[in-house]
Amino acid sequence: MASMLGAFVTDFFTYETTKSVVVKSWSVGIVNRIIQLLIIIYFVGYVFLYEKAYQQNDTGVESSVMTKVKGFGYQDNQVQDTADYVYPPQGAGVFCIITKVIVTDNQTRGLCEEPSLDCANHTDCEAFYGNNLVNGAVTGRCHKNFNASEGKCEIRGWCPTEKKSFPREPMVDVNNFTIFIKNSIRFPMFDVTRGNFPQHMTSKEIKSCSYHPVRSPLCPIFRVGDILNSTGQDVHTLATMGGEIGINIAWRCDLDWDEEHCRPQYSFTRLDAPFSHNSVSKGYNFRFARYYKKEDGLDYRTLFKAHAIRFDIMVTGNAGKFSTVPTLINTVAALTSIGLGTVLCDIILLNFMKGADQYKAKKFEEVSEAQIEASITQSQGSQLSLKQETKTLCDSGAVSLSNDLLP
Repeated sequence: MASMLGAFVTDFFTYETTKSVVVKSWSVGIVNRIIQLLIIIYFVGYVFLYEKAYQQNDTGVESSVMTKVKGFGYQDNQVQDTADYVYPPQGAGVFCIITKVIVTDNQTRGLCEEPSLDCANHTDCEAFYGNNLVNGAVTGRCHKNFNASEGKCEIRGWCPTEKKSFPREPMVDVNNFTIFIKNSIRFPMFDVTRGNFPQHMTSKEIKSCSYHPVRSPLCPIFRVGDILNSTGQDVHTLATMGGEIGINIAWRCDLDWDEEHCRPQYSFTRLDAPFSHNSVSKGYNFRFARYYKKEDGLDYRTLFKAHAIRFDIMVTGNAGKFSTVPTLINTVAALTSIGLGTVLCDIILLNFMKGADQYKAKKFEEVSEAQIEASITQSQGSQLSLKQETKTLCDSGAVSLSNDLLP
């Protein structure tokens, strides 16, 4: 029992090392170094320098946006200011500039004909019960003149019904309007707060500047015409039918440098571009009404169908700062990946090179049970085997092969 325990302890505190085979082959050696060089270039150039894998990243940006539109335009020879064409007026990150309005005046609640529903009798109108594409609730009655073959179905709602079209030109002066954007962000992981224009910028400088990606990239005032032109859209068509424009504010901050280098980058795109050439649901419009009361207490309203350019301000952010943990993880991954060169070279050596059998004989050593028993028998009490064993233990364990020695 004691001998077994001693043997277990001896075996436990032994050290094993890998047997190395040195292959003196120019072709395999060049392939091995090229693979290792490519792996090093990938990790150093792309992973560490470009992707900055040594940093800890925070993408959960907290953002606040405030907007303000300025400018005057004309529609039907009437001057329009921000109270007329900006909706909603709160100055949020999503707002509309109304460029064309179809007005239906003096609507009151009652019964009237629906222009889009033709009928010959009451039965035809009953088929439209529950239709949500008309201006009111269908009553099921058919109104038609005497001796007329067809009439219109009756609805209960706001009458007269909404005008479908109006020969009104859009407000193309939207080109010269300006949008002031005030954006503040915070990266909670690093407790860093930034604004989209420098603190030292004065009120005079802000009022006199205009955003340009090269000359004035930090100016918070954007000309609407420049935004629309950068998206490649026709201003007149966009003002007539409406559309949706995205303003993206991207914060890409390397906090290993001074926080002053953390600055926004702006880009613009038309968000409803897939529907711009579609005959169904083309452009952007919405409805709103203004309500009044007559002297006799009767309610009436003015209905507005507004075609507008909608602006969506989207804020994205990614901040990075040096951290030990991702640096160690990616460093270990790089060192481990360098070993791929050895794996590929082994595949070439053992399968495609001349003398592959000799490489396999040196790299892999097969031991049978009979050889083990013979080795044990010979080693007991044999001084010669002890000397041979001592010589073996002093060996470096590396076998060098040259192409000249291979058949």
